[in-house]
Amino acid sequence: MFQAQDAVESAVEQVDGVAVVSATEQGFGDLVSKLSEGEMGSDTWILAWETIGQPIALAIAMIIAVLFVAGWIKGMATKACRKANVEETLARFLGNMIRYLVLFAGGIAILGTLGVETTSFAAVLAAGGFAVGMALSGMLGNVAAGVMLLFFRPFKVGDVANAGGTTGKVIEIGLFTTTFDTPDNRRIIVPNGSIFGGTIENISHHDTRRVSVEVGTDYGADVDQTREVLMAAAKACTDVLQDPESAVVLTGLGGSSIDWTVKVWVNADDYWAVKDQLTRDIKYALDGAGIGIPYPQMDVHIDGKVGQG
Repeated sequence: MFQAQDAVESAVEQVDGVAVVSATEQGFGDLVSKLSEGEMGSDTWILAWETIGQPIALAIAMIIAVLFVAGWIKGMATKACRKANVEETLARFLGNMIRYLVLFAGGIAILGTLGVETTSFAAVLAAGGFAVGMALSGMLGNVAAGVMLLFFRPFKVGDVANAGGTTGKVIEIGLFTTTFDTPDNRRIIVPNGSIFGGTIENISHHDTRRVSVEVGTDYGADVDQTREVLMAAAKACTDVLQDPESAVVLTGLGGSSIDWTVKVWVNADDYWAVKDQLTRDIKYALDGAGIGIPYPQMDVHIDGKVGQG
């Protein structure tokens, strides 16, 4: 009996000089006192139910309810993200994050129901979370960058992009990394932080692309005739679009040649095929017109007589 009284007295807290005892602690102390005195009547069992059984039953009911609500909210959030055309990976991530937040809040409430002091417990969790966050700052940075990539969508799966020092077809956009396949069939996995923190070029974003072929001609060739020959080769090339129109631009007078750029527009899927064909057609068109493509050369002029050794 004296031990039970000591247990009750140890549960007393001093708040502004006034002794305060929580209802749970008071009930548990009374139950211990009755059991230590051998009282096993109906009052003892009622007290046991109110002190132990009822909180446990309430906690079990709350666990079931929290699990149901967390799953339901996750499903609703994921469906809402999909309707908003959010990337599937990001939709699932947001749904899971909301589910974990609901589970965490529900766990705190359940612990409070069982009489556990949740204020200090939450403080410990916050401190632990801060420590883990500092230790995983780089990884969390990649996650944040992955969320931004999925949210702003500078490129999508299937696009050809130049990002993070890599050029290739986007195979997968994850929360931590993005996977590329290069034109020579190499798979490269790049951290999202490196991608989002740099310049991103979405090569296949538009349906059409411009093909540019640079070529140099002899200084002895007629400029207007050269322009006509190059334009005819551009217009004769297959799969070249009529709108925008093709163009032949005189770009400069180089050290060994007159420099030209032939520009045509094509569908994005035809880019490499047209570039190859146009380069070939330009070479044959210049050859047919008798216009040479000079090699780099240097003229050396010597003043005076050359001494004999």
